This record gives sequence, C-alpha cells and structure tokens, in this order.
Amino acid sequence: GDKILKGTTFTKYKQFVDNTFKVLPRQALHAKTLGFTHPSSGKFMSFDSPIPDDMQQAIERWRHYAQHKKE
Repeated sequence: GDKILKGTTFTKYKQFVDNTFKVLPRQALHAKTLGFTHPSSGKFMSFDSPIPDDMQQAIERWRHYAQHKKE
C-alpha cells in the first residue's frame, strides 16, 4: 500500500516540521548583508550580521532531513 494514504510518511514529515518549529518558533527572515546610500552624507553604508543560532539549527535540521530522505 501507499504510505502516504496510511499516514506513515506524512506523519513522520509532520513530526519533523513540528520539531523544527520548536527550535525556530518565529518567522525565519534574515538579512546577512544590508547596504544603502546614506541620504544626508551620500556615503554608502554596509552592515553584516551572522545568521542567528536558531535559524542555523533549523537549516541544519532541514539539510539532514533532505539528505536522509534521498537514502
């Protein structure tokens, strides 16, 4: 039979997604680099910010899931 129809595949995926949201229970938006021309000085300003730990953990979980899904 089809695992999706029996719920096995979907249940494991849903459990994975739920566990990922426990690590990252917020919107996953991040600007690594932001730059603009300052309106008064005309000088270009650039800011860098590392990815937050919770987002990095979520990315690692998705990569791990995707890698093992292929096996």
